[in-house]
Amino acid sequence: METQVTAQVGAKVVAPRTSVGFEYTFPAIRGVQAGREFYTSMCPMRLIPKIFIFDEDDLSAELRAQRVLNKGRLPALTKYILDNPDDYVFSALTASVDGDMSFEGHSAEGPGMRTGQLRIPMDSRFLINDGQHRRAAIEQALKENPDLGDETIAVVFFHDAGLARSQQMFADLNRHAVRPARSIGVLYDHRDEEAKTARALASLSPVFNGYVEMEKSNLSARSSKMFTLSALYYGTHALLQGLDLKPDEATKLAQSYWEAIDQSLPEWAMVRNRELPAQEMRRDYIHSHGIALHGLGRIGNSLFRESTAVTKWKKRLTPLKKVNWSRANADWEGRAIVGGRVSKSHQNVTLTVNYLRHHLGLALSPEEQRVEDAYLRGGA
Repeated sequence: METQVTAQVGAKVVAPRTSVGFEYTFPAIRGVQAGREFYTSMCPMRLIPKIFIFDEDDLSAELRAQRVLNKGRLPALTKYILDNPDDYVFSALTASVDGDMSFEGHSAEGPGMRTGQLRIPMDSRFLINDGQHRRAAIEQALKENPDLGDETIAVVFFHDAGLARSQQMFADLNRHAVRPARSIGVLYDHRDEEAKTARALASLSPVFNGYVEMEKSNLSARSSKMFTLSALYYGTHALLQGLDLKPDEATKLAQSYWEAIDQSLPEWAMVRNRELPAQEMRRDYIHSHGIALHGLGRIGNSLFRESTAVTKWKKRLTPLKKVNWSRANADWEGRAIVGGRVSKSHQNVTLTVNYLRHHLGLALSPEEQRVEDAYLRGGA
């Protein structure tokens, strides 16, 4: 005599089946793309690690249908879920099902034929085409917060048409994926306190108000802006890093610092006073570029670690007035400029910081000294 069971997926109870016919059932919507049916459903989080699998990592790339899992991405994704249990957002997973799928519409015609129940045998193989890092992060988050198991994530199911088709789906799903510009990410991020500080500076500080590109992370040759929001964000992040300040205190201190920097850079004021076009200023000087803001932020951070009293750190900035920020200054070649172009690499940021520390009479850290020694040996 065959054993019968009842399985439950979400709030839906699956009718008793024989032991050779156990199945999952999902409330679903039926659609058609490229002549093929697919189904969109909601899956409880607790089932995600159990039914969705990866290709084996030890297979060669040509025998897999997706990239190897980058485990370095998982801590940040997991932390995002756990830190924002009332406010996280995940897009749908896409999966191919190697098994028979049957869809029972609520009616034989009309809108009801598109909604119904999707039945998938439990011995089917579920292969994720898109979302393997989200799946792994969900698995880790559930270990720390099992209550997340009752929440749901959207899943799009396709029939598995073989390895070639799964590989093509992966390529197509990622072909046109474009990561948004960092500036618009900062603009829309309401969790990151430093993003809030950067937005406040862009709107409240007379140095930046009206001269910050809020959406793009690169300025066009004709742009009338002096800075990008992403450059201001990273410069301010470097400025405030490691300081124990309340948000309002951090914003006030950052505004004071950048306004003090402004006093050492007459070209910024010339642009605001319409005496110098922003396009020409960016073309001829490097002090509005991201590498300069980042370097100046690190300089300020060093001064703040000694004292956040304005009377102390502001006086230390006086020698900045003697720095030649012109692109024509040969000192920048190899430091901030490589092959005639401003470089934002970590090494070039450090070399730029070293140059500014020298002018301000500040000591280099061991790491900065190592980079400086390597630069000098290369130029010898």
